[in-house]
Amino acid sequence: MANTKSAIKRIRRIKRQTSINKVRKSRFKIALKKMNGLIEKKDKKKALTYLPKLNSELMKIAKTGIIKKRNASRNISRITRKINIL
Repeated sequence: MANTKSAIKRIRRIKRQTSINKVRKSRFKIALKKMNGLIEKKDKKKALTYLPKLNSELMKIAKTGIIKKRNASRNISRITRKINIL
């Protein structure tokens, strides 16, 4: 257990940050699932309108370091390819 004042403060901060990161990561996963659902339904028009929002969401999360930028770029690339195939 932490025994210095700074370590105790750090524990509080880490706990707060962990909960924030979980929320952001779940938002990212929900956005991907929504887009994959649109692709499965073959709804190209809705998928194209949702693509910029998804792109923004992924880049925000990559910027904060929850996922890596390459991971976000790879996801966007794969989804864009799937939409173009529709």
